[in-house]
Amino acid sequence: MRAMILAAGRGERLRPLTDCTPKPLLEVGGKALIIHHLEALAAAGIREVVINIGYLGDAIMAALGERHGPCRIRYSDERGGILETGGAIVHALPLLGDGPFLLVNADIFTDFPRATLLHRDDRPAHLILVPNPPQHPQGDFALRGGRVALDVEHRHTYAGIARLHTDLFRPYPALRAPLAPWLRQWIAAGQVSGSLYRGMWLDVGTMERLQTARARYTEK
Repeated sequence: MRAMILAAGRGERLRPLTDCTPKPLLEVGGKALIIHHLEALAAAGIREVVINIGYLGDAIMAALGERHGPCRIRYSDERGGILETGGAIVHALPLLGDGPFLLVNADIFTDFPRATLLHRDDRPAHLILVPNPPQHPQGDFALRGGRVALDVEHRHTYAGIARLHTDLFRPYPALRAPLAPWLRQWIAAGQVSGSLYRGMWLDVGTMERLQTARARYTEK
């Protein structure tokens, strides 16, 4: 199974750090966020990783090259115009091949065991949810008997980690588009399973949360 790391974003809320450094290369524990993800994917047995690049993409390619440890890296180039999450995946389909793949947001810090997502189930999508963090108290989706639901109560937050089948994306054009509306369509159609992870997870989207991630790493 292959994996895709979403790494094209600008990171506006992390300025001025991201004026010269792409957000995925910001360090936690002396190691870039994206390196933490590559190491976790390698530990899960993933050997091919697609990384979409946009803002300061040259710096990401220079830092990582074509391989990190056992993982071969291929780049989906969005330097001509960032496509958002949904469009980015459609654009990367030729690199992702056929079948399921793991999707990870580069700007999270977590000890979630990626290997648990390698187990297939009968639905083409599986989302990892986490308890709602302070910055997102309303949550995104509910869980009902292992299935993700659009209930307005008892919602959890999407962790930015998923297993998705490439067939889900083939009807869509490679244009700028967010992933969330598509997820809601698939959830309404009963195509999405999910699980709740209560371990360490942080959305490293602001300076404050970056410092929290660094403090958590020191405490480990």
